[in-house]
Amino acid sequence: MPQENSAAGRDARYMLHGYCDLATNRKLGSSVISGGEGIYVYDENGTIYLEGAAGMWCTAFGFGEEEIIEAAVEQLYKLPYYHTLAYKSVNPAIDLAEKLSQIVPIDDAKVHFALSGSEANDFLIKFTRYYNNSIGRPEKKKIISRINGFHGATIGAASLSGIPVMHKAFDLPINNIVHITEPNWFHNAYPGESIEEFTNRLTEELANVIMAEGPETIAGFIAEPITGAGGVIIPPENYYPKIQEILHKHDIMFFADEVICGFGRTGKMWGCETMGIQPSTMTLAKSLTSAYQPLSALIINDQMYQGMEKGCDQIGFFGHGTTYGGHPVSCAVALKVIELFERRNMLTHIQNVSIHFNDHIAKLKEHPLVGQVRSKGLLAAVELIADKKNKRFFEPMGSVAKRVKDCAEETHKLIIRQVPCGDTCAFSPPLIITENEIDDMFGRFTLALDQITDELTKENLINVY
Repeated sequence: MPQENSAAGRDARYMLHGYCDLATNRKLGSSVISGGEGIYVYDENGTIYLEGAAGMWCTAFGFGEEEIIEAAVEQLYKLPYYHTLAYKSVNPAIDLAEKLSQIVPIDDAKVHFALSGSEANDFLIKFTRYYNNSIGRPEKKKIISRINGFHGATIGAASLSGIPVMHKAFDLPINNIVHITEPNWFHNAYPGESIEEFTNRLTEELANVIMAEGPETIAGFIAEPITGAGGVIIPPENYYPKIQEILHKHDIMFFADEVICGFGRTGKMWGCETMGIQPSTMTLAKSLTSAYQPLSALIINDQMYQGMEKGCDQIGFFGHGTTYGGHPVSCAVALKVIELFERRNMLTHIQNVSIHFNDHIAKLKEHPLVGQVRSKGLLAAVELIADKKNKRFFEPMGSVAKRVKDCAEETHKLIIRQVPCGDTCAFSPPLIITENEIDDMFGRFTLALDQITDELTKENLINVY
């Protein structure tokens, strides 16, 4: 139990945290992070941790980047706040919208700003409904998503997400959301099924779902180019071409959730580029500001915009907006992040260090506790397994990944993510990470992996020697 007057004690007494067991959090308290520099953070006791998850996949430039901080302070002095509603705007939002429209893979893009990826995906549901109502297709409202996809925490975004614990007791998902199988060959392939056969089965499933629901009722298909929080699932090479062919046939839009994959995380500017996707819309957040300020963006194509404008002609105005959308300080920070990204040739840096990063990940495949590794750019997952030969997973699912994650953090001062797909530990370090820091990160992780392997062997839960 944390001391009552400590930060952890007061946190346990007054704060309600998400994605945790509430009673355990109340009893044990939280780790209170009080500062950071580069790829490292430190807690209230001065303990230094290597941040191997970039916070929540988001601190692209690490902690304490002075140019980003100065951009925020400069804008605070100029104009600390104004809104972008009802014929008002601010220069940072205008500049950022123009810049984003120039660099996203959507022609004649229009940009709507929000505060989080959850909001952006929630607003996408609203905009999709408004658009189809406006052009005379009121029945075309359903959105197809994938099991284990993650798209946010609002009622709408959590409904798009395909993680069961996010639905139970929340009365979710809402209507008009349909979930299909995720392209996770390691878990979902039938015995003896090749990757090509697996891909064909999943694309056939999509086609069958569309026909069963009625193509005239399906508005869009949403996906992260590479699934992040659901397990860093990288679809087979020919998955997206087959998916897009089906969508195009039935006039169904592709909604690309770039909240994690965007801004170089996968080795190219956008996950869509890495995975060969031509999106109709994109949602951005996280690395957009390197998480130094809350900001997200919903990017729509001109076709959608023109339909929404038509709706205004019928209704009178577009009845949507938020107090903080296009906040000048957040937009100024995002502009500085993009400037630094370009000026420092971050894509070249990511492509160079990701070779070293992926070499480390590949070597972990040989570890007796590791069943599969998945990586692209500076995004990776290591999935643990009880029996490699017979492909036997741990029960309960996630219990061993939690032990490895906790050991890495508590003993070896490495923060990584445990994700809800098998027993999986995920890595998404700040994009500024160096090769030496990558060595340090995986050195710490290997120590934790070895320690838990020894413990599991003594407990007769695995037999790897």
